[in-house]
Amino acid sequence: MKTVASIRKWMDKIIMGACIVLFGLMVIVGSYQIITRYFFNKPSTVSEELLTFSFVWMALLASAYVFGIRDHMRMGFLADKIQGKGRIVLDIVIEILILVFALLTLVWGGSAIMQLSMQQMTASLGVPMGYIYTILPVSGVAIVVYSILNIIDMIHGKNLDMPSGVEEKGDVY
Repeated sequence: MKTVASIRKWMDKIIMGACIVLFGLMVIVGSYQIITRYFFNKPSTVSEELLTFSFVWMALLASAYVFGIRDHMRMGFLADKIQGKGRIVLDIVIEILILVFALLTLVWGGSAIMQLSMQQMTASLGVPMGYIYTILPVSGVAIVVYSILNIIDMIHGKNLDMPSGVEEKGDVY
């Protein structure tokens, strides 16, 4: 169980660190764009594209983190009525469905679209779109690993649905 906790903590730190860096980059690039547009009357096209791609990367990484701490949006009207082993089984089935979806859609589908779009270049940055789509399999792998960690925690009886879920896992930084 210590290994699961250390893997989770390591992944949390990497993903949160990447999100912080991306957010900081977005603030700097956004400020640059505002300055060039309103003070120099010469808007930067590169900054617009960089902001868009940074936002997508940050959103997908943050969504992987949210899946990891099981804080994603859900409809709990059925799940909240089930108690005991039935609830654990339902939660494990949900995690397996998330895992399969992430594998098929993000990892497999994201890898395919990434390879298909390597020849297509972005308009302003001149970077292959495949590099931009790299975040799909990366976030997919993170969601798969988090789902596996969540399933292991559930099998070992760890309650992941506490109102203070982050504190329960000891992941407060």
